[in-house]
Amino acid sequence: MDDATRLTPVDDVPANGSWLFTVFDRTGEREEAILVRACDGVAGWLNFCQHETDQRLDRGVGAAVRDDEIVCPKHGSMFDACSGTCDNGKAAGSTLVAVDVAVEDGAVFLTDDAYDFAHEGGIEDDDLPGSSSHLTF
Repeated sequence: MDDATRLTPVDDVPANGSWLFTVFDRTGEREEAILVRACDGVAGWLNFCQHETDQRLDRGVGAAVRDDEIVCPKHGSMFDACSGTCDNGKAAGSTLVAVDVAVEDGAVFLTDDAYDFAHEGGIEDDDLPGSSSHLTF
């Protein structure tokens, strides 16, 4: 994995939550991404619901992950943590945007050529959308 960037130890990715990080896309724009436990490994996704792209799945405290599904905190749509697909709620028929990652020697690496690692945690702008939901688990 010569071109891969080490993100975090696998043990730091919660079993029922997410590990939040920021990347730069090819245009230089910052995007938030999350790592979740999935498919007996780790999967990476951009950090937004497909129904409302300004709705973050992880708002800085970890995404809600239940029974291998990532739950949108605003609408309750559930995305398969392995495939990213949603078959219920307002986001039904959509799929999360994948961020390619790989696990090697107990660590997670960013392997997606479309993104460059910026830093752990979310984008540090005050104008990020929050959630209007009070949905908790």
